[in-house]
Amino acid sequence: MLGVIIALISGLLMSVQGVFNTDVTKVTGIWVCNCFVQFTALIAGLVMWYFTDRQSFMNLSKVSPKYVLLGGIIGTAITYTVIKSMDSLGPARAVMIIVISQVMVAYLIELMGLFGVQQAEFQMRKLVGAALAIGGIILFKWE
Repeated sequence: MLGVIIALISGLLMSVQGVFNTDVTKVTGIWVCNCFVQFTALIAGLVMWYFTDRQSFMNLSKVSPKYVLLGGIIGTAITYTVIKSMDSLGPARAVMIIVISQVMVAYLIELMGLFGVQQAEFQMRKLVGAALAIGGIILFKWE
């Protein structure tokens, strides 16, 4: 149950952040906004690190495979794409499409066992669920 609550909070925060970042971009530009977002995330992360686990940053050298360290670069791309999609589609449509994309890619990662994730078996009900979600987006967007 805790995982569900945390996931709901994550979705809430991502939606609010997307709206905030889109507004900041209108005044500053997308890359200034993106730099500010990543910088303030760094500061917040350092503060949380200081008051919690205090693991050594040198442990990053032990991470394997090294490509999993690309999260910050991916985060920059996420910030950019969320801002651009919310600006052109509006928050509700953009988030619906983003979430469906996340679910579909996550399921493909599980099905193929990519990036060290334990491979899952194909389930028709999950494919039907994805199709229903896509249908929901089409219905939501239909004017």
